[in-house]
Amino acid sequence: MPESLHPTVDKQLNKLLEQSKGKNIDIVITAGLRSKEEQNQLYKKGRSKEGNIVTHAKAGESYHNYGLAVDYAVRNKKGEIIWDMNYDGNGNGRSDWIEVAELAKDLGFEWGGDWSGFKDYPHLQMTFGLSIAQLQEGLRPKTEEEQQD
Repeated sequence: MPESLHPTVDKQLNKLLEQSKGKNIDIVITAGLRSKEEQNQLYKKGRSKEGNIVTHAKAGESYHNYGLAVDYAVRNKKGEIIWDMNYDGNGNGRSDWIEVAELAKDLGFEWGGDWSGFKDYPHLQMTFGLSIAQLQEGLRPKTEEEQQD
């Protein structure tokens, strides 16, 4: 299992942070690489633990477990981290959350808010064309250096 975000995900995430800042949107990365133990603890929320269901993925079933996904939130002008989909902190008449999702998609991320089933609005991922089953079998996306070889 990886010990950090995939280099391409990390590179594009840094671009997303810069571009969001350029639009006066302050985003916070609330999750990145997640261990199997952390994934199973999240899966228990709303099931065997108190709280709302936040994931349908058990350990090994999330792109987070392979360093290919991150979650984000928006920080408001008071410095509070919020998950308000309608918040327009930069005052341009558009949801900051949606603006970030659009920037992320332009950088090659898939956005969980586009999913037809369970909508995961904070979630961004890069699959590199690999399914969870392929990742579970040990396949991994190549890094830019490996692609050049």
